[in-house]
Amino acid sequence: MKILVTGAAGFIGFHTVLRLLDRGDQVIGVDNLNDYYDVALKDARLAEISKHAQAANFSFIKIDLAHTSLTDALFDEHKFDRVVHLAAQAGVRYSLTNPHAYISSNIVAFANILEACRHNAVQHLVYASSSSVYGGNTKLPFSEHDNVDHPASLYAATKKSNELMAHTYSHLYDLPTTGLRFFTVYGPWGRPDMSPFLFADAILNNQPIKVFNHGDMLRDFTYIDDIVEGIICVLDKTATTNPTYDGDQPDPATGIAPYRVFNIGNNNAEKLMDFIGALESALGKTTEKIFMPMQPGDVKATFADTSLLDAWVGFKPDTPLQVGIDKFVSWYKNFYKFL
Repeated sequence: MKILVTGAAGFIGFHTVLRLLDRGDQVIGVDNLNDYYDVALKDARLAEISKHAQAANFSFIKIDLAHTSLTDALFDEHKFDRVVHLAAQAGVRYSLTNPHAYISSNIVAFANILEACRHNAVQHLVYASSSSVYGGNTKLPFSEHDNVDHPASLYAATKKSNELMAHTYSHLYDLPTTGLRFFTVYGPWGRPDMSPFLFADAILNNQPIKVFNHGDMLRDFTYIDDIVEGIICVLDKTATTNPTYDGDQPDPATGIAPYRVFNIGNNNAEKLMDFIGALESALGKTTEKIFMPMQPGDVKATFADTSLLDAWVGFKPDTPLQVGIDKFVSWYKNFYKFL
């Protein structure tokens, strides 16, 4: 198949491209290569893709998907079979000070993707949502059947908006769409603004780390290989209507349209202090902790119920935290020359 992967130079996009190339798909990757975090890392990911045995099946195009005419031209030229939309302005805290970046990248660009898929007979659109949509929910684990109307950040609100927009296009234009709510993704080639990177850098440089909410937090840390396997499994099973959908008791996860939403998490909420301990163990060093209050936009706990994903495609993420952390640390020390 010819598959478009947006955000191809990003953490999840990079790994998704490699997985698709492994199985012989033709992949067009796009990214705007913005400077939200180190562009050199994005360039290094693209360079790594160029070393792949099937690199001849990959083409990269730098593009800002918020530009409607450029997005339309991309689809007109390439006639994609399926689309994996991972491009977005990421980060909860950044959305507190740079809200317009989220409207452009997460709302306008997503509308352009939906329109382009609609007009070019794309078979299936799979897109990144986020565990952040659960916002102020406190019932654990988080289920796709739960109401998600109380986002705690603009980032979360844009991701909920993506799900609503996708449902509209599925309903009006019979465009199959599947949203994937990712839970705290980590692993090799990860994002420098996330805790594994921040903590590893501080520990290796003998600096203290900031621990928010005084360490009283739970996170469903999900290893990157599990995320990508979930993406591929879902991509290959086109979203369908739910024949048992009841409008008197509407289910947020499905509908009368070819629309689905799934959690992809490790189905295991880890204590933040245990995560830090696993990272220190892998690094062979401990560090000073500065305990701080909860940050605006954060939530105390995330925990994914993945039973719907398992029932749909027969896959359930299960990489143990220490195994994933060890792999991340091995890559990190090699990439940044901490040998």
